[in-house]
This record gives sequence, C-alpha cells and structure tokens, in this order.
Amino acid sequence: MSKKPGRRRMGQNRMLWLLDALERDPRADAATDVLTRRVRALPLGRARDALHGRWLGHPVHPLMVQVPIGSWMSAAVLDLWPGRSRGAGLLVGVGLAAAGPAALAGAVDWAELRRQQKRVGLVHAVANTAAVGLYGASLVCRLTGRAGAGRAYGFLGLTAVGLGGMLGGHLAYRQASGANHAEEVPHVVGEGWHRIGTVDEFPAGRPVRRTVDDVPVLVVRETGGTFHALADRCSHLAGPLSEGTIADGCVQCPWHGSVFRLSDGWNVRGPATAPQPAFDTRVVDGHVEIRLRREDGTETPAERGADEARTRAEGDAGHGRDI
Repeated sequence: MSKKPGRRRMGQNRMLWLLDALERDPRADAATDVLTRRVRALPLGRARDALHGRWLGHPVHPLMVQVPIGSWMSAAVLDLWPGRSRGAGLLVGVGLAAAGPAALAGAVDWAELRRQQKRVGLVHAVANTAAVGLYGASLVCRLTGRAGAGRAYGFLGLTAVGLGGMLGGHLAYRQASGANHAEEVPHVVGEGWHRIGTVDEFPAGRPVRRTVDDVPVLVVRETGGTFHALADRCSHLAGPLSEGTIADGCVQCPWHGSVFRLSDGWNVRGPATAPQPAFDTRVVDGHVEIRLRREDGTETPAERGADEARTRAEGDAGHGRDI
C-alpha cells in the first residue's frame, strides 16, 4: 500500500514531522522574499561581515543570543523567589536591550540561507519577536506596580524563547545553517600528490572543476602559469565555486557572493565565515598535480618518500639519456 503524501514517516515523532512540514510549506515564501531583499538592502557596509561573524570564524548570532536568553532565564528564577521582583525586572530590561543586536545578526545570516532554511528561520524569528513583545509587556507591568502580571508575561515570554531556541537548534543541527560545509575535505582527501590533468586542460583565468577522492576541486591557472586549487564547495552553503567569477586573485561564489583568495582560500568577504581548504600545486612532465595543504607546511614521511622516489627515477632517466 502506498503512503499518502503528508503522512508521518514510520518511526518519526510528531515534532519532527511538523518541522519537516514547515520546511516544505511555501505559503510564506512571498513574505520571505520581501524580507530578504530588505535585509540585504540595509546600509551596513563592513558591519555586515562583522554581524556574520567572519572575524570570529563562525556565526556570531548564537553567541549574541546568550545575553537575552541568560538574562530572561535568570529573571524567571528570581521571580520564583519572594521579594526579588526588582532584580528580575532589571534582568528583563537587560535582555530586551541585548535582543536587538542579536536579532540583527540573525537577520543578516537568515537572508543568505536556502529556501527551506528560511522557512524555519522565519518562524524562529516570529517566536523570538513574540518573546520580545511579552517581555516588553512584562517590564511595563513591573514598572507600573503590577508585579504579578509582570511575572506572568515573563513566563509566557520564556516559553516563546524556548520555542524559538528549539527552531534555532533545528536550523543549526538538522539543516546545517551556519556550519562549515568544507570541513570534511581534510578528512576525505588522501595524502600525497594527485594528478588532475595536463597543463593545456586549464585555460588561463578560467575556473575548472576536477575531482580528487570524490572531493570537487576548483583549479585556476593564472596568465603567468601559476596554478591555484581550492575545495570547490563553498564553506558557507556548499555553492559551486567553479561556476563563480574570477577577479583580482579571488573567486566569488555564485550563490551568496562569498569571496575567497585563490592563493590560500582565505575568506575575504562573507557571508562565509570559514576559509576554503587550499591545495599545493605543481607541474610534472606537463601534468598538473595537487596536494592538500597542511597548516604547518610539512610533508608526511610517506609523501617525502614518494617525492624522493620520483626524483631518483627522473635522475636515472636523465642519466640514461646522456649515455
């Protein structure tokens, strides 16, 4: 018997089913597109990369939300103790003050996500906005002497924060938003040099895609003959860099505009917060070879032995030609 569309998968709990259904629901896509354009149009300049967390090496939004969440959680604890309403009110205010910058950082990240991620992220933002509204009402009630109502609004706000946090966790861990999508490359590519083609297969200034140990690699040959090689899948959301634009010694991802330096993979501009894995390159007998670049620039004993064997073989061949 065929399974009807929309039914839960066998063994899937209701919460996961609801989240999966949310990812597939297109009804808010028109609003999402409008919000995306508005967030991208914000005149943030260099602050945009700072809000993405390029300086930190990963998204800064999860770090920034610790202040409002921690403040509101602490306020809830104080609300359970008689006579601590003034301290709880102060913490509610601190959380509200910190919520704005955290929301802005989340918005600039959200605007560069995939469609399914944006759908979940929009509901995440709605839950957090509701939390801010409830805590705002809580603070007003506390300041006007209605402590009981202030506590009630505070606990409702904490419930909304919990829902928003659950959706944020789904975004980060189930949908991999903000994760480094090139992290596995050093663990998959084998040691040593890998031959990827002849020199004439790489036109100068044009990106070429090759594969090494099932890992796509972007290869660019400069006009002067120097070769550069980077992992092809963008660390931001796995966009194909080999379909991007080459300019000024960099490659720009065609999906979300992240810019990486060809010489070493450094992320010059976000939204990518992690650099691209880079490869050493060399030309041997008219063939291009690449090797995953190590952080310390050293060779393993196996790589060193292979290089020495190649050198001896080339020397023996040359000596034979001289005789």
